[in-house]
Amino acid sequence: MGEIIGKAVAFMAVILLGAGLRKIGFLKKEDFHLLSRIVLKVTLPAAIVTNFSSITMENSLLLMILFGLGGNIVMVVLGYLGRIRGTADQRGFEMINLAGYNVGNFAMPFIQNFMGPVGLGVTSFFDVGNAVMCTGITFTAASLAAGIGDKFSLKSCIRSLLSSVPFDTYLIMTVLAVAGISLPRPVLVFAQTAGGANAFLSLLMIGIGFEIQLNRETMAELARLLGMRYVIAVGAAVACYLFLPFSQEIRETLTILMLAPVSSICPAFTAGIGGDVGLSSAMNSMSIVVSTCLMTAAMILIL
Repeated sequence: MGEIIGKAVAFMAVILLGAGLRKIGFLKKEDFHLLSRIVLKVTLPAAIVTNFSSITMENSLLLMILFGLGGNIVMVVLGYLGRIRGTADQRGFEMINLAGYNVGNFAMPFIQNFMGPVGLGVTSFFDVGNAVMCTGITFTAASLAAGIGDKFSLKSCIRSLLSSVPFDTYLIMTVLAVAGISLPRPVLVFAQTAGGANAFLSLLMIGIGFEIQLNRETMAELARLLGMRYVIAVGAAVACYLFLPFSQEIRETLTILMLAPVSSICPAFTAGIGGDVGLSSAMNSMSIVVSTCLMTAAMILIL
């Protein structure tokens, strides 16, 4: 238990370091975008390659893609139904901000430090399904619900997915894993070196972007949204651990993933539909705090 708490504290310390360095002017808000590009285009893809290289391919791992898809779909539907009598803007906002899991920038670094190869495999395949929703389908559906989009476009969804370097990496590595093809040793060595920086840079980036600026009128709305998100998340985590017909390692990893923060790209997509970016950013930041506490507690209980 002490080791788990110690690592969780270290994770929060890196986030606070990023926030502190921004506060004193050593780093600027604009540096978030630079680090984001490095993480999304270099260190995260490298970490994905490294994780897949240690996976022993099993059919059960492919099913994790469905869990990534399913978790998103449930929250998108609940976001829509929760505002069925609200405005189109409210429906679009909740569909985006209740769904999605911050796997690459948060859950994966977390799991890298606690789980073995099976846990990394589950996380990688789960994020394939998660990425399909987060980087394309959820935004398209929310745009339609908000009255922004004209019609569903499969072509635009596919274009959006393929423009994501992490998704492309997941896709390529999944095909290679299913085919039983290994990458050359020099490629793996490079991936291990670059991917080793992913956890630190991801958490530092989160700290730089951490920002909560709310007035009293929106505090209640934030509490309602987070309450809805985490009531479902905790219920799903308990169900994954107790009832799924998988090995204990797979069930433990899915339990942790269910408690991950909302996707870090939610504020950008919220801006895309003309929603409340300030509320979305605050929810994103607060979900990191809540998820850190819940994921740490879950690990203490199940590991």
